Amino acid sequence: MTGLLRTPAGVRWLGFLGALCCAADAVLFGAPTWIRRGVSVVSILRGPHGVPIMVLWIVGLTALCLAWWWGRRLELTRGWIVATAALWMLPLLFVPPLASRDMYAYACQGSLFGAGFNPSVSSISEQPCPWLDSVSVVWRTTPTPYGPLWIVVSGLAASFGSQAVALGIFRVVAALAMLALAFVLPPLARRVGVDGSRALWLVLCSPLVMVHVIGGGHNDALTMLLLVGGLALVAAGRRFLLLGGAVIGAAIAIKATIGVVLPFAALLAAGGLELTRDGIMRFARRGGAVVGGALAGLVVLSLGSGLGFGWATALSGAGDSRSWTSPPTAVGIAVNAVGTWFGAEIDVVPAVRAVALVVMLISLVVLWWRFRRGDALHGAGLACLVVIFLAPITQPWYLFWPLVLWAVAAAGTRWLDAAVVASMFLILPNGDGAWKPLQVPFAFLVTGLAGWVAWRAVRWLRTPVPAPEVPAPEVPVCG
Repeated sequence: MTGLLRTPAGVRWLGFLGALCCAADAVLFGAPTWIRRGVSVVSILRGPHGVPIMVLWIVGLTALCLAWWWGRRLELTRGWIVATAALWMLPLLFVPPLASRDMYAYACQGSLFGAGFNPSVSSISEQPCPWLDSVSVVWRTTPTPYGPLWIVVSGLAASFGSQAVALGIFRVVAALAMLALAFVLPPLARRVGVDGSRALWLVLCSPLVMVHVIGGGHNDALTMLLLVGGLALVAAGRRFLLLGGAVIGAAIAIKATIGVVLPFAALLAAGGLELTRDGIMRFARRGGAVVGGALAGLVVLSLGSGLGFGWATALSGAGDSRSWTSPPTAVGIAVNAVGTWFGAEIDVVPAVRAVALVVMLISLVVLWWRFRRGDALHGAGLACLVVIFLAPITQPWYLFWPLVLWAVAAAGTRWLDAAVVASMFLILPNGDGAWKPLQVPFAFLVTGLAGWVAWRAVRWLRTPVPAPEVPAPEVPVCG
């Protein structure tokens, strides 16, 4: 039986079984508009049919993860991979949001924009949105953390005046963006000699896509399509640098945090940074073109949408919630717990988060410097991981960013793949830890993980980063 499941057909239908189980859970205990309950393991078990729902959830996740894991070792054609990904997405396109209310927030933010408000400055409760009751309480009084391009997309979806139509549009946009990645991933993979089919499998058939991007409706699919498309243009040669930068700017205009990739895109354009006069000038010309294109794209989208630049500072409200899934927050929770053991009522979470943000900035600069002559896409993936690990709030679908970048880079993904699988069972699509009642014990575990990562980072800093094995793209020379 195990041998059968490790065949292409076995992998395909095992993953489809997992998608069906998750879709059934979306119907039985998802986040439909007519139910206002929160979604957690406790609320599921206390509700009707709690045990069957949890069994479906565990079976579904296990099937999706096993199929994806085993599929990495098979020789698969690109067409077969795209067809399999579409098959797995299909059941999740026609069910209520899978345990996440983010799509309802998108719809209300779009409605707010359509009414003439700026969602980067105003909260959806100020209109008020006609579908306000469907939105998670966290996002009712908080400006949107997304950029102008996504606000415009949300406004278009909400302009039909129907919440159901808006949700359908978000789902279709996510599915089409995932399928479009099948066209932009292989050219970028070829640049570094990476197997394009393997890259497609890792990205298109990841359980993150089925559960969080399609099922949960998060907007990372369009973000990564634009980012990879921009990087592919940058890698194509000097004539496409400005355009590639502009497309990367469009990705940043959805999620500002993806902007950490931009300095590495400049390295990709210049083939690295050599500390010589010619090397510095080449980097200034080509890297500057990419950065200039990105900034120009952001300016055009910000001013053309009428939203201005308030979105650049709207991320601050996204860190109000506290969960052990964010390492800095987990460290603060653990320290607070130790304080209570000795009768001290303290709250060090804000201080730990502030320190983590400083460490993040320093780490990003160090990473860029170490990869100035290395694999720029590998460095970009690590930069995304630094942001995920040190941010005040961490979501499992954020792992999709480094997964996409490393799928087209000369970097091993085994331990990142393992982290993706683990996150599927530890964090629900609404971003809450699945085992929230055990927040303090898990905070101590994550604190230990943070210590181990810090130790590994120090060891890694002592070893040189090898130069990429594949040379930079050739630039035609005019005679």
